[in-house]
Amino acid sequence: MRSRAARAKVTLQPADLFGAPLLPGLNYADDVLDMAEETVLIERIGAAGLTPFQFQQWEGKRLTRSFGWTYDFQTGRFAPSDPIPAWLLPLRERAAAFAGLASGDLVQALVIEYGVGAGIGWHKDRPVFEHVVGISLGAEAAMRFRRRIGSRFERVSVPLAPRSIYHLDCEARTDWEHSIVDMPAPRWSVTFRSLR
Repeated sequence: MRSRAARAKVTLQPADLFGAPLLPGLNYADDVLDMAEETVLIERIGAAGLTPFQFQQWEGKRLTRSFGWTYDFQTGRFAPSDPIPAWLLPLRERAAAFAGLASGDLVQALVIEYGVGAGIGWHKDRPVFEHVVGISLGAEAAMRFRRRIGSRFERVSVPLAPRSIYHLDCEARTDWEHSIVDMPAPRWSVTFRSLR
């Protein structure tokens, strides 16, 4: 992994043409990793024993594995799972520093491999979690946000570049749903979460 000085990146909150934040509570930065680190992480994710995402009777086009804590969408059970592996700990430190947290606060890690045509539908992360910090690998993705205003939805879309990081907190975390557009090319992600 790179030295702390080499990793220093500008954090930004996506803004409109007038500089107003598009989504309060969303912070984003490019290049949290270099390309060599990205390659190693993708290989590690591929060897992590991922299984198809299951939601009730539906099987998703993405492969996943949770560490630290897991949520079973079949039973609604939230429970401890295998510890976060050593190969994810340096990335967890970067994610925590980016979010202004202690690394030990990020107690859950979710790794995902998105096949061609895979995305994630509209959702909010489970209420048991508070901070959500995600790292994007592989193809660029579009992360969409929406919230209901009366009878319509207010919408925002944010591109997630390869090797970028985002942090959802406050309004972006609690008031808005988010989704990932179906992918035309392979993509991977690592998401760290803290507990409420």
